[in-house]
Amino acid sequence: MARQTSRHALKAERPLFTVNFPYTGESPQVLPIQARLGASTELSGRGVVIAFLDSGFYPHPDLRGRILAHVDALTRRVISGERFFHDHQLSWHGQMTSVIACGDGSSSEGRYRGLAHGAQLVLIKVSDFRGNIKEHDILRGLLWLIENHRAYDVRLCSISVGGDFPSDDPDHPLHAAIRALYAENVLTICAAGNGGTQQLLPPASAPEALTVGGVDDGNSIDLARWQLYPHNYGIAYDGMLKPEIVTAARWIAAPILPYSTMAREARWLAPLLSARTPAEAEAILAAGCADLKRGDLPCALDTHGQWAALQARIHKYKLIDARHQHVEGTSVAAAIATSVVAQMLEANPRLSAGAIRALLRATAVILPHWSEAAQGGGILDAHTAVLAARAHA
Repeated sequence: MARQTSRHALKAERPLFTVNFPYTGESPQVLPIQARLGASTELSGRGVVIAFLDSGFYPHPDLRGRILAHVDALTRRVISGERFFHDHQLSWHGQMTSVIACGDGSSSEGRYRGLAHGAQLVLIKVSDFRGNIKEHDILRGLLWLIENHRAYDVRLCSISVGGDFPSDDPDHPLHAAIRALYAENVLTICAAGNGGTQQLLPPASAPEALTVGGVDDGNSIDLARWQLYPHNYGIAYDGMLKPEIVTAARWIAAPILPYSTMAREARWLAPLLSARTPAEAEAILAAGCADLKRGDLPCALDTHGQWAALQARIHKYKLIDARHQHVEGTSVAAAIATSVVAQMLEANPRLSAGAIRALLRATAVILPHWSEAAQGGGILDAHTAVLAARAHA
């Protein structure tokens, strides 16, 4: 009898399982980056090489054929080549940032394609075996890039990790490294950090870095719904306000790490989002029972508790579909800004690092109800920035 009562209750649920991201319309979907930013669909960052410096990386299929080198800067003996040196679980964050910026969308039928899907990449791993990232690790990766950027023709460096302590010392090693790259016309784009405090850490505090904060756009193009993301902000040692710009930092589609526990379970959990009846859901659960049981998940909907366990896991993983989850943070915002800058460089390869920073601030949209200290130059306007880049002498 309990089974019949439970099934009757579940039939009243429309849909049976829900996503945990905001959306409008009948079908829950996360907006792609191009729609959020109104960015160019004609440009793809082709001809631009981007270095990503992160905890680790995975050679995701959306990057296939465009990774020039993978660099392991874990020890003083920096190793570079085409082979990947990674601890699988530490690879997620770098996979996220690189694919958001440069993925070709093949895993999503083109929907979640990065704005710089034509760019090439150099991936620099800087975490230790425990996932720790210290300033000397970041510096080791940057020093490798200073020495080797010409060999790969790197124009941009995207950094979504931060140092140990705040510093207003112009000679701080990370400040000096960013300055050295800038002098070589390599623009470093840094995540501001997610603390929501007036405190910046190197390398984001370097005056020559393009420091990026975030916007929570509510998964909507309606400006009335937009809010400032709780990013860090502050003043660089030369008096410059940071971040310089802000852009989308929440409800962003990113690939699930292949062959991970999440990937194994998402294969069956994501289809539940389309199930309209308990019978449809139980057919999915029966097919995926072996994988679900490995994660202590039920393979039936006999009770409300079983439904609740499955729903909780869907929300925990922030599932969009079987291959994607939604993510947030200034790491995401920095990756998105990097992809826009790659489009600007494709439109005008002669742009200097200084010109790029100036054009981004000049074309950003200032929202009057946010303080200048928090929003910097304003919200990144991808379309106008590319037009300005093309017109720049």
